Amino acid sequence: MTEQETLYALALTRVPSLSLLNKRILLKELGSATAIYEHRRDINDVLPDANRRTVEALSAMDEHLPRAEEEMQFARQGHIRCIGIFDADYPARLRECTDAPTVIFYRGTADLNALHVVSMVGTRHITEHGKDVCRQFVRQLSTLCPNVLVVSGLAYGVDIQCHRAALENGLPTVAVLAHGLDQIYPTHHRPDAVRMLEQGGLLTEFMSRTPADKKNFVQRNRIVAGMSDATLVVESAAKGGSLITAEIAESYHRDVFAFPGRPSDNYSVGCNELIRHNRASLVYSAQTFLEDMGWETAAERQKKLSDGIQQNLFPDLTEQEQRIVDTLRHHDGLQINMLTVETGIAVGNLSSLLFTLEMKGVVKAMSGGMYRLVYQSS
Repeated sequence: MTEQETLYALALTRVPSLSLLNKRILLKELGSATAIYEHRRDINDVLPDANRRTVEALSAMDEHLPRAEEEMQFARQGHIRCIGIFDADYPARLRECTDAPTVIFYRGTADLNALHVVSMVGTRHITEHGKDVCRQFVRQLSTLCPNVLVVSGLAYGVDIQCHRAALENGLPTVAVLAHGLDQIYPTHHRPDAVRMLEQGGLLTEFMSRTPADKKNFVQRNRIVAGMSDATLVVESAAKGGSLITAEIAESYHRDVFAFPGRPSDNYSVGCNELIRHNRASLVYSAQTFLEDMGWETAAERQKKLSDGIQQNLFPDLTEQEQRIVDTLRHHDGLQINMLTVETGIAVGNLSSLLFTLEMKGVVKAMSGGMYRLVYQSS
């Protein structure tokens, strides 16, 4: 975003009486936050169906400019990126969610649109077994499928163990925070957060000076779930924030997995119940997880390359079909939301093209909403 667009986008986020969905609709209809601001007093001229509440809310948009300017200055000084919902580097998976933030604040090096994104969540009262699960799973994942971004919430327990396991095994890891980037909560995890700036990042929808209130943690859980292909629950009691995250992921039609535990373990009850009620798939290793997701391992990809498999023998493709094939050649596989970003083809048209390519035997739909080329040898 330009500085002007950022200013008005931040001001728009401060308008309290408009829902995230309404703000998104306004941005889509008018094309930019700048256009919304320019029509803040005559919105009915460009959107005749805008209701009275929207008209009144936008007419007071000027009140929020000083706070927006302060936040822009804070972001500049802190090397923080303000990313709008329709920016190319906004997490495309999160953009699919109707309650996606209008603007996110991000500092770090990780690609928020990595090929594979996994969120790992669980209890703050992690057991030794839970710690072992985090370490072993992430270590296996780093070997089998090293192009994975690990997302969690920097909290005590499962969150920080997953972040640390990713850091130790060379995987990028992003923490989604329940407060502004002018603080780190809990403060005990500040050294880990600093490391993540070089091997991952810190992300939030909250402006600076926003405290770590309880309600913010529930709100941030939707970002953890929404920006990921799959959510894995490591340990959970019968009730807890990680079960809320799993429920949100399920509502977004994302894959949910849970590590099983002994019936007598209090912090396995939540996981066992998710599995028992078919709300999560059972997972016990990175290998089984990758198989269930339909993700190709590094070894499988290398074998195909060493076998001299050809990827350019598909006949009679239209220009758009060829664009899809060319994009998939450079990846192990992509979900449709990522394909639309990479190809520039609208989702509706893309779905039809993918169906045609399936009929031609060119692509194959995998579990987890993944599409992959059907490789043919010469």
